[in-house]
Amino acid sequence: MTTWQTACSILESCLARGVREFVVCAGARNAALVEVLARAEAAGLARVWRHFEERSAGFFALGRTMATGEACAVVTTSGTAVAELLPAVIEAYYQGRPLLALTADRPERFRGTGAPQAISQPGIFGEHAGSGDVTEWNHRGPWHWNVELEEDFQPGEWTPPQPVENFRPPLPNYSVAVLARWLREDLYRGLVVMIGDLEPEDHETVFHFCLDLGAPVAVEATSGLREALGQLALPDPDRMLKDRPPGKILRLGGVPSGRFWRDLEDLPDTEIWNITRTGFPGLARKCDTITSPVGRVIQGLGDVENAGDALDYFHRTSRRAGEIDDLLEAYPDSEPGLLRVLSSYASTGSSLYLGNSMPIREWNLFAQRDKPVTDVRANRGANGIDGQLSTWLGWTADVEDSWCLVGDLTALYDLAAPAWLGQIETKGRVFVVVNNGGGQIFSRLPRLDAMSDRAKDLMLNPHDVRLDGWAAMWGMRYLKITNEDGFDALEPGDVSLLVEVIPDAGETKEFWKAWDAR
Repeated sequence: MTTWQTACSILESCLARGVREFVVCAGARNAALVEVLARAEAAGLARVWRHFEERSAGFFALGRTMATGEACAVVTTSGTAVAELLPAVIEAYYQGRPLLALTADRPERFRGTGAPQAISQPGIFGEHAGSGDVTEWNHRGPWHWNVELEEDFQPGEWTPPQPVENFRPPLPNYSVAVLARWLREDLYRGLVVMIGDLEPEDHETVFHFCLDLGAPVAVEATSGLREALGQLALPDPDRMLKDRPPGKILRLGGVPSGRFWRDLEDLPDTEIWNITRTGFPGLARKCDTITSPVGRVIQGLGDVENAGDALDYFHRTSRRAGEIDDLLEAYPDSEPGLLRVLSSYASTGSSLYLGNSMPIREWNLFAQRDKPVTDVRANRGANGIDGQLSTWLGWTADVEDSWCLVGDLTALYDLAAPAWLGQIETKGRVFVVVNNGGGQIFSRLPRLDAMSDRAKDLMLNPHDVRLDGWAAMWGMRYLKITNEDGFDALEPGDVSLLVEVIPDAGETKEFWKAWDAR
């Protein structure tokens, strides 16, 4: 079989297995694949994106799987190009996303020779991706198809295949009998629901389940239900639950980002049930887990009895919410204070992406709660900060009025991401970067107090970088905000807008000092 015939066969196998989108990082080794992809795009069988940098491409492809719920392939050339996909593949593994790494390779005879563009590509992702022919893939996680191609090829004829229905991965089997009994028993010990990220199709089912259950809820923004659950939602769940740990935790969706979830490692008397489509328990200790789409399990439970608030968390809810509001008013130009104002503007958008580290934690604690923000995403599979902007741009490629909120180091990790702007929707798109001069989340670690000044410097990665030049480089409008009055000039438009928020360092320090004292 010629190189051209091989490339045609590979693409036809992908199309037959439901892969309709391809992100291409072109090179000499995958040129045959690029040519047949261009023809498939012209025939209306595929959507093809391009980028020059593989790490960004991998995360953009991950974002496309979030947007469509279907597979997306990222196509690389040989050599170290494939290694650049490892962070995105790992994130896809822990999120259970159908990301296909379609990596061109030199023929096997070159492995171990030191020949140019020849590394040992098979198995490079280890346990984080299945591997082999795409026909063996069940789409419940990432997959690596390493294809050997000769470099020289002559394009020939190609007859586009007939479209086929999208592939639907098989759903796992489960039983809800034990969980249903657990939800009725020993409620005097206190039951709390913790909700991490949810798929959009699960929102309504989980919302009505929580209303019927009537138990306190520690709800994250990525659930899409943070504002909607109203009085059921605890305003400062990490502290409230640590002060009085519940006897029972029902976790729905992804692994929560809050500190209390980690504290559960040391609370063996708290029983935990997880309902998660990924199957990961999120803890190293004993707990029970049902692997399935969350809404599917909730529907299987049927009607549930009202569990109530056995440990009287609701009695403290309004007081704690008031204390938070008082602090934000006292320190309006602090990082949390500016985020509260920002959240009112961002809530007018169609979607919101939250970067890891401080932004997701501060949004959960301090963002407005009056207007529902239902379409919220983040990369929480491995909790890394790389590829965040690329993931957001992939997720919202076709969406107007899309917002993201990331920290400064997260933006610096993904400086090539705006190269996507020429291929995606830019109307109303707003990049918000909170620039606090380094990795300030580490300044919140108690252990930092015992470390030397040099060690603290190494931990925080302080810098004086400003982002106006980055905005100009990629043709974005730019706005710098240093106080709450600066938001008056925030006006999304037809061109993407970069908003650099620079909090008052002194106010931020005083805010956290007052926060920790309460």
